[in-house]
Amino acid sequence: MRTILMIFIAGLLGACATQYQPQGATGGFTETQLDRNVFRVTFSANAYTSAQQAEEMALLRSAEVTLKNGFTHFVITQGKSSAEYSAHTTPTYSDTTVSSRRGKAYASTTTYGGETRVSTFPTTTNTITCFKGRPNVPGVVHDARFVVNSLSPKYGAAGTAK
Repeated sequence: MRTILMIFIAGLLGACATQYQPQGATGGFTETQLDRNVFRVTFSANAYTSAQQAEEMALLRSAEVTLKNGFTHFVITQGKSSAEYSAHTTPTYSDTTVSSRRGKAYASTTTYGGETRVSTFPTTTNTITCFKGRPNVPGVVHDARFVVNSLSPKYGAAGTAK
């Protein structure tokens, strides 16, 4: 009974989009500090999460990392989105029914299964450079507080930035 319960719980967890969370069994974010004001932020998702959601969650985490480290703005100096693919084919099986009428035998066979399903697992990685104050640099400069306030409610993140 306990094994059946564990399988049921694992199935429920697997059938949901990746939550905004630190890296875990169903995906999540990680970050690595590369320099005093440079960080690599990655969000890896499961097959129930769209590429757009993975990109937005990586952007949200980039903003949180910026604020957590005492900065106010950031620029994505390198952004990369990718996906891993997994294919699963269901097993095939056949069901044969035999009957007879008036001395003749009839057989009917039906085959089930054999469908192939492809799952996509999106990942987004941002290398960000953080600044105290809005820098005068080329490219899109993100206001970290604005990004956190915009995306936190959408993904159920911990809170908003003041």
